[in-house]
Amino acid sequence: MSNDNGLFNVTEKHLNTGLRGIPVGTCRTSFVTPTEGVHYCGYPISELANQSPEDVVYLLFNKELPTPAQSAAFKEDLAGRGHVPDSVAAVFHTLPKDGHPMDWLSVGIQTLGMLETTGDWKEDALNLIARMPRLMGLLFRIREGRGSDIPEDDLSATMVKRFARTLDLDGIDQDQMERILSTYLVLHMDHGGGNLSTFAGKAIASGHATVYSSISGAMNALSGPLHGRANQSCLEFVLRIGTSDPEQVEAFVRGELEAKRPVFGFGHAVLRAEDPRATVQFALGEVMCPDDENFKIIRTLREVAPRVLSENPKISNPNANVDIASGALLHYVGFKDPTYYTTFFGWARVAGIGAQIIDERTVMRDGKGTPIYRPKYIAEQQTLRHVE
Repeated sequence: MSNDNGLFNVTEKHLNTGLRGIPVGTCRTSFVTPTEGVHYCGYPISELANQSPEDVVYLLFNKELPTPAQSAAFKEDLAGRGHVPDSVAAVFHTLPKDGHPMDWLSVGIQTLGMLETTGDWKEDALNLIARMPRLMGLLFRIREGRGSDIPEDDLSATMVKRFARTLDLDGIDQDQMERILSTYLVLHMDHGGGNLSTFAGKAIASGHATVYSSISGAMNALSGPLHGRANQSCLEFVLRIGTSDPEQVEAFVRGELEAKRPVFGFGHAVLRAEDPRATVQFALGEVMCPDDENFKIIRTLREVAPRVLSENPKISNPNANVDIASGALLHYVGFKDPTYYTTFFGWARVAGIGAQIIDERTVMRDGKGTPIYRPKYIAEQQTLRHVE
């Protein structure tokens, strides 16, 4: 791009619209198209779904998929970074058990930063990624009252295996859990530069706050019901339906619309087709849990809701988005409490936000980095006056 290219004409109608659609920067890790959804470094997400989370982290940081040798070296590097100090668990033991898991996650990340921050953007981002599996496992166990006899962390294992080992749930098919979590992490790692949590994390980092402070702030942004917590709301919505009968599902959807309540799991700001991340998860569910009651409900919803929603000409995309299937799959493999679902989203997004922070701090503007964010706000309903 040349410096004098016109990209956007800003008018008064764009004020107070949350910067929606207004260009503010460039992104090297991902982009979204209306028909193929999110792409990581040019690869459509549907082509990456079966990659290991570690290899996709490598892609986001290096902009190329690793060779087998690079993959092995990167996994070994992450293993050397993964130790989580015992004092993190001690902090978790002091937190209120009824605090939302996303608040715990934010506190945990901030705690890691207080314990060790190198000041090197890439080093700190990779360290945090490597420590997330153990942090997540500790969060689950201690918040649920299982804070004793926690297995030692096996740093040589994959990120997902380390989390599962720390969690140490009984009666769980470990292979199924690990496959669903691996797919989930890959599908959720990045989504362009302008989503709220990513933008918030980069904005905080632009003031040269640490990676840990920046990503902790990003997790707070992710926790809202209009952003990351939508996947929690979606599973709660599915549980409320309680049946996969098409007529009853349609009646429920119409009832929600008449009551002016959202139909969770459908629609997307950019996409104009079914989200490929939803398509991937539906295919995974058909293999792993086709007879699961919640999966049968979302299968019916996938057919019914777009047809009902498309009756409203104001709805530009009535199709399924990524949230419709993820909760049902997580529930199937043992995560019965939907209040935890956004923490998985946060775990995944740490990689994409971290990679984008590195780019904005060390690559953009020929290595000078993006300046501190300072958008223009125009004064309204104010006139000059003086104290009498």
